[in-house]
Amino acid sequence: MHLLSLASSFPQARFSQADCLAALQQSAFWKRLSSRSLRILEKVLTGDNGIGCRHFAVDSLEQAWMRNAQQLNEAYEQEAPALGAKAVADALDRAKLQPSEVDVLLVSTCTGFLCPGVSSHIAEKLGLRSDAVLQDLTGHGCGAAVPLVQVAAAFSKLYPHARIVTAQVEVCSAAFHLDDDVGVLISACLFGDGASAQVWSDSGGEFKVGHFDSVHRPGNREDLRFVNHEGRLKNRLRKTVPSVVAESVQSLVSKDQLRELEIPVLHGGGRDVLDALEPVFPERCLGASREVLRNYGNLSSPSLFVALELVLSRERNNIDGFWLCGFGAGFSA
Repeated sequence: MHLLSLASSFPQARFSQADCLAALQQSAFWKRLSSRSLRILEKVLTGDNGIGCRHFAVDSLEQAWMRNAQQLNEAYEQEAPALGAKAVADALDRAKLQPSEVDVLLVSTCTGFLCPGVSSHIAEKLGLRSDAVLQDLTGHGCGAAVPLVQVAAAFSKLYPHARIVTAQVEVCSAAFHLDDDVGVLISACLFGDGASAQVWSDSGGEFKVGHFDSVHRPGNREDLRFVNHEGRLKNRLRKTVPSVVAESVQSLVSKDQLRELEIPVLHGGGRDVLDALEPVFPERCLGASREVLRNYGNLSSPSLFVALELVLSRERNNIDGFWLCGFGAGFSA
């Protein structure tokens, strides 16, 4: 299965971390948080946490933390299909394909729920054929990008000449929740909205999918996961995550030694996560992952291919391929 093209999309509204802090301080709930929580928010949003700006699908920044469960669900239903459709349309345009030529559309998402899924809405918006295969992958959180491509690779064997589109779509602002839980507070300072899409076929692309490895650590499930709280998604995020990520990714690297000219591209889960991963990749540059984090925050599942898109847009001499790695809820990598 060959990669023909990829593209990303983001909401137009872009906010600095200073903008976010100012909006939080002006909100009605600011005084309801504990003094410890206020110190955490101020420290993270004014410090060097690796993030400069984030994009949110909101009309005003104050909305991002003020919506009830119904409003959050409505925001996801409106924004997720729009973000996904834009990324898919741009990827198809770069591949010089029409929506009617798509045989399979696969979508991953975790920041909301639609039935029928986001794939159905994207197919309608873009005018895919009525016999196109549509499937949605949920439950993988930030680590969904690689499992989604693995599903696409299986479809490519079932339909050898199919043109397959994969899309990772996350409206993280539709899952924002604020209380005095440290993980919730850090999440409010970390995540941003966006989508990425890729077009695949059995021939024609410069890069071909090789093989897949994975690791699943259910014993660490509580370190990173969504929990349902009063009808809303609440992110559980523990300080053990960077070390768990490093251990998990190291186990994959040990099974699949990187070639000399193979470039690692990873999900930019946060500054501390990338710092923990640096020793796993000695003398390798994780600059693209850090740049995506700086410009967009943690996008969840789209961030891996946003980073790959960034690498592919630049000089690519002496590259023997890419080693892609996502990680997230499960805990899995």
